[in-house]
Amino acid sequence: MTQVRAGRGLLALAAVAVAFAAADTYVVVLALPDIMHGVGLSVEQLQKGAPIVSGFLLGYVAMLPLIGRIADLRGRPPVLVAGLVVFAFGSLVTALAYDLPMMVTGRFLQGVGGGALVPATLALVADLYPVERRGVPLGVVSAVQELGSVIGPLFGAVILAVADWRAIFAVNLLAGVVLATAIARVSGGRADSGDGRRRSDRPAGASRPDLLGAALLALMLTAGIVLRVRPAALVSDLTWGQLWIPTVGTSDWMTPLGLTTIAAGLLLVVRCLTARRPLVDLRGWGASAREADLTGAVLLAIALGGVVLAFATADPKVQVMSAQGGWYLVAAALATVALVVHLRHAEAPLIPRGALAARPAWGSVLVSFFVGAALVAALIDVPLFARSTVYPDSQLLAALVLVRFLVALPVGAVVGGVLLRRLPAAAIAAAGMAFAAAGFWWMSSWGPDSLSSWTATLPLVIGGFGFGLALAPVNAAVLATTDAGVHGLAGALVVVARMVGMLVGVAGLTTLGLRRYYAEQADLPPVKEVCGGASRCAAFSDLIRAAGVAQEHTVFAGAAVAALVAGALALVLLRGATTRGVGTASALRALG
Repeated sequence: MTQVRAGRGLLALAAVAVAFAAADTYVVVLALPDIMHGVGLSVEQLQKGAPIVSGFLLGYVAMLPLIGRIADLRGRPPVLVAGLVVFAFGSLVTALAYDLPMMVTGRFLQGVGGGALVPATLALVADLYPVERRGVPLGVVSAVQELGSVIGPLFGAVILAVADWRAIFAVNLLAGVVLATAIARVSGGRADSGDGRRRSDRPAGASRPDLLGAALLALMLTAGIVLRVRPAALVSDLTWGQLWIPTVGTSDWMTPLGLTTIAAGLLLVVRCLTARRPLVDLRGWGASAREADLTGAVLLAIALGGVVLAFATADPKVQVMSAQGGWYLVAAALATVALVVHLRHAEAPLIPRGALAARPAWGSVLVSFFVGAALVAALIDVPLFARSTVYPDSQLLAALVLVRFLVALPVGAVVGGVLLRRLPAAAIAAAGMAFAAAGFWWMSSWGPDSLSSWTATLPLVIGGFGFGLALAPVNAAVLATTDAGVHGLAGALVVVARMVGMLVGVAGLTTLGLRRYYAEQADLPPVKEVCGGASRCAAFSDLIRAAGVAQEHTVFAGAAVAALVAGALALVLLRGATTRGVGTASALRALG
């Protein structure tokens, strides 16, 4: 009983961590202008600030399969703790950033750490609960993950109201450390791998603390923080102020404090690689990465990274992919080919042979892709529609329209988990996507003033509820039809598929929307005919706005089709996934 309570306590902490990391995905929505100013960019250079967002996505998506596989080999608690530590360190780097490369590095580390939490938590649910009882906990985990999309912007707004944007990441740092410590204490330093074997997160006999490693870590953190905080009393002092004077060039890293930070960090890495009982077992993690197939993971990371960079750095209002998007996709295609060849010949591949052989297993990955392709239309185009119609001068009010959709999503996730007790996963997921399609189809009929009416809330709530309804069944199906030894990897692939679906979806839907927009513009009469020779007039502006509304209608209709495809695939491919308990009558019939 004590172990059961400890396991559920661990799951509760992991769910909180997932929610916090998910909130960080959206925390830059309101803070992005201030963050850009903090790293030397103006608001007019918005495209140059895109890596602040895409850097997080790159870390989140590209490293997820490797981390999921390590969670199967090394155990869930160590990956949860390590993910939170990396997330906290990334938050520190982000908070101290003074230029774009340092900011993107911090955001990338936050993405890696935050992404590590999701597959480990999904696998932990499978470890703690039998198949027939996973529905509700999976629904709760999905709900708290989606709740982050609501909490993130609100959290950022509250912090910005009372402090600088750097305080957002300082809070993240504190939360990451507290949660990592709590999970380490609850798990008792032990780890269960997915195949039931006991694994230790530290080398044998590692009971004494690594004092030298701790001292180097403290020196690195202290020097780095003082370098960026720049206490006025010390900077203005004739002696202490020399610590901020660069020895070479103008970079802060070339100051005595910057060089001390770098030196302490390098020495810490060397210490962790060579010490018998290091502060962080880098050798052990390296061995786990090699055991998980590091070569395959690198190839998959390049393939996923190419997709992320091709689409995540584009402006969805005016372009399908970034200027270098074609080259990124070529690199992704070459890496994919190399990955397929590697997986066929590797002795212990990243994705073990037959791991996703069951139809509901690979079907869950495919369904998740189309769920993401449809979902992205709400996340991007609902605020765009609001900005182009009733809220042209307020990004905040336009974003609040989306909140109506996002609030319904976690509610649907919990309901979907509850329904799994009695209904098959295929039926619940299909019904959820039917709700989502209905919501989008309704949105495709919105007029320029529709958002001014309370009835506009109905399709948003219906759509959000529908997407939430599908989350737990998809996760339950993939966990029910894969071996325990690959649950971490399976959960990671489902999450990656949804993220890639969102990126591909935004490209495809943007293409359709822009074609409709340009077609509508081509049919507009010359401005002189509308305005009587004036260069600008309200009538012509209304015609341009109508073209923008038509563009969004096309996107919403396309998203409805993608949702219907996801629902049809769920109905066919998830059929047979045993996600419910077997009744007495069914058991007797099976016995003949």
